[in-house]
Amino acid sequence: MAITDATREKAREIIARYPQSRSALLPMLHLVQAEEGYVTLEGVAMCAEELGLTKAEVGAVATFYTMYKRRPTGQHIVSVCTNTLCGLLGGDEIYAAVSKELGVGHDQTTEDGTITLEHAECLAACDYGPVVTVNYEFFDKQNVSSALDLVGKLRAGERPTPTRGGELGTFREAELELAGLLDEETRLRKVAAVDSIEPTLRGLTLARERGESAPEADYNTVIPPVPAKESK
Repeated sequence: MAITDATREKAREIIARYPQSRSALLPMLHLVQAEEGYVTLEGVAMCAEELGLTKAEVGAVATFYTMYKRRPTGQHIVSVCTNTLCGLLGGDEIYAAVSKELGVGHDQTTEDGTITLEHAECLAACDYGPVVTVNYEFFDKQNVSSALDLVGKLRAGERPTPTRGGELGTFREAELELAGLLDEETRLRKVAAVDSIEPTLRGLTLARERGESAPEADYNTVIPPVPAKESK
């Protein structure tokens, strides 16, 4: 699909925010995904033209970060953390159950186009594991049953409320947010969302209840350098 003039205007709006134009590449790639559903060849070319870069330079960035998709995505991207802690807490079982229910594997999209499934190496929320995200919004402390209920609601056209963070939108709406182009009304609603951080503060709470504290740092102690190994 050809990049429209309206998309180019949005890209130039993003570029104008930065003292160095090439700094706009990451949000511009999110803009491409908001418009196209993934990073298309036409999107790569547009970014290169507007920023004065080569298509190889743009492609190198687009293929480095996993948030940039190289094939068409569904209406929602469901990411299941299968890294060490979430995996041990049940993330692997959640991913297997969801994959079986949807009939797709990693980076594949359901036939009805509603969900693209992926297993994630880390969603940076170990204290809430097992964690699933939908379009990068968090659904914490999941289990097989709750995760299957979640994807069932998504396929039925519902937008379940995330455990914390902003209201749930589609993948393309999330990409528009990451590009920094949300309308003001939606942006304010998301900013007003209330987050629960009790699990994150649990260690601090326990330490205070027990009267525990970390030892003060000794800034006067000189740490000797590690001697270099002699080459044989």
